[in-house]
Amino acid sequence: MKLRSHSILSLIALTSLAAQAAAQVNFCKLTAQDAVRSCQVAAHSDFSLALAKCDNVSDPAKREACRQQASTDLKEALGLCNSELSVRQTACQRLGPQPYDPAIDPANFVAKIDNPYFPLTLGTVFIYEGQTEAGREHTEVFVTRNTKKILGVTTVEVHDTVTTNGKLTEDTLDYFAQDKEGNVWYFGENTIELVDGRPSTLSGTFTAGVDRAKPGIIMEAHPAIGDFYRQEFDLGNAEDFADVESLTDTVTVPFGTFTRCLRTRETTPLEPDLKENKWFAPGVGHVLTKDLTTGNKSSLIRIESR
Repeated sequence: MKLRSHSILSLIALTSLAAQAAAQVNFCKLTAQDAVRSCQVAAHSDFSLALAKCDNVSDPAKREACRQQASTDLKEALGLCNSELSVRQTACQRLGPQPYDPAIDPANFVAKIDNPYFPLTLGTVFIYEGQTEAGREHTEVFVTRNTKKILGVTTVEVHDTVTTNGKLTEDTLDYFAQDKEGNVWYFGENTIELVDGRPSTLSGTFTAGVDRAKPGIIMEAHPAIGDFYRQEFDLGNAEDFADVESLTDTVTVPFGTFTRCLRTRETTPLEPDLKENKWFAPGVGHVLTKDLTTGNKSSLIRIESR
């Protein structure tokens, strides 16, 4: 069957228009809009379940109080959904309209993680301490000799434990790998938060490649002021962003004084009010974290080998 010339031109024109339409779609904002709808539906679902529980309260006064509390909780939950949307939309203005879909080629990764701002020498333990509202916090970050293949990439397992007033409150396994350019990628984590020694949540746990979760860059090979990037991507569960603010800070912590430090600001739509500065010293790595809302700090006190 032969197409006439004007039919061929029409087909080419339609194809071109379709391509232009696809190019104009802001997938980042579309993702943010879909995510807020999911958040809102979940809030209303929780509200309906709360009302069902209230209906089973015998005392009329207590039943009404229960319903009022459910309404208050719904209002707060919907407010959080809107705050999450705002953070995601602001991020989209800097990230651009394209879907976040990094190409991961195992052949592009190396065995050693030696990025100067994020070196992970096997057997090294970074120890941090700081004061929080809950008490004295002690964190140990142990670069184990264990590895795990994720998306075909051999990652290094890092064991991170947090104790508060001597009690274990968080226990996490993180997985990192470095590409040939020197970027350090974050491929996932298994995390448990504990209350009185008992697991309270696994929130934040993700593995790149599972349920459309994707790795992010935890440290760039060549950070530049103004860089803004995803550190992880598991929508609704793990969505940290990093913003490079300085490359020339001087930082003093119990472990020493360091110059030419990298300073980043980390944010996440999942905790819209959370804003943290982190400092990384060349040849050492992460030396200080400061919560910009509370002023709480976690400082490097020593480095050990195991």
